[in-house]
Amino acid sequence: MIPAVSRLAALLLLLGAALLHIAPASAQSTGRLHQYRDFPSMHVAPRNVTVWLPPGYEPKGQPHAVLYMHDGQNLFEGRTGYGGQEWRVDEAAARLIAKGAIRPTIIVGIWNTPQRLREYVPAKALERLPSAYLERVRGLYGGDALSEAYLSFIVRELKPFIDRSYNVARDQANTAIMGSSMGGLISLYALTEYPEVFGAAGALSTHWPLLLPPDGESLSGADVDAVATAFEAYLRPALPRPGRHRLYFDHGSETLDRHYAPYQARIDRLVAAAGWSRDRDWISRSFPGAAHDEQAWRARVHIPLRFLLPPIQGSSSRAHRPSGGTSLDA
Repeated sequence: MIPAVSRLAALLLLLGAALLHIAPASAQSTGRLHQYRDFPSMHVAPRNVTVWLPPGYEPKGQPHAVLYMHDGQNLFEGRTGYGGQEWRVDEAAARLIAKGAIRPTIIVGIWNTPQRLREYVPAKALERLPSAYLERVRGLYGGDALSEAYLSFIVRELKPFIDRSYNVARDQANTAIMGSSMGGLISLYALTEYPEVFGAAGALSTHWPLLLPPDGESLSGADVDAVATAFEAYLRPALPRPGRHRLYFDHGSETLDRHYAPYQARIDRLVAAAGWSRDRDWISRSFPGAAHDEQAWRARVHIPLRFLLPPIQGSSSRAHRPSGGTSLDA
């Protein structure tokens, strides 16, 4: 085992190397992008990290909230996005900040790697699957879950770097995490495994099934029950007590999203049974006609942003509370 001091020293050297490889910050009318290439880690393989700074960001003054997002290459620029598409989350956030609809926030986009499936699948839910289903998932994903290491990278390496390098609030109430598909699963897992770090999590088009049937076919009731039961068994004791966190779920009805409704219904019942107040602590939305792609998430990303990062009102202990659920579509 590597001594803790040696590990820390090695990581600091690696972080220094990362700073030497930072790409020039690109200026945009919607803010600025800082590109960190091959950000190093003692837990996972290096990967690119993009940091978006909103218009008006200053190194001093009011600290900004931080939103960590997965699949970072798909967020800000079409030239790096899947299929040439992007979320345009920077444009959405800039508009909302300018209107006072969300608090000043920077966004940290963590690029995915070839290990995406293994890094994003929640390990403690996976181990609760029936053995036959678990082996099918392992076969498709190429091995065991790597989500514990991925979250360690975010919490123990990336977040301390962001906290040191940018003018941000470091507390739980101002730290959120969000993603789509498998990125929705790992965002939920981050909140349940590190509730003292993350105050809010957004899961768009959450890929609950883990596996999918051949094109045109539907999942069997047995498949739905196997996976939903595993997630329920994990979440029931792991979900934080209501009052200090926010959760956002949604799904469409087309392409991959057409499979998600029965899983989401069971998760919604579990969250409600745990005492979470709907439209205050959590929301779950359905978007008929929406597909499983960047265009669909781009069209509605303003909704989770408004719910997860509402403007600060009153005392800091209640800063995370949205004023209500009816204005989220504006």
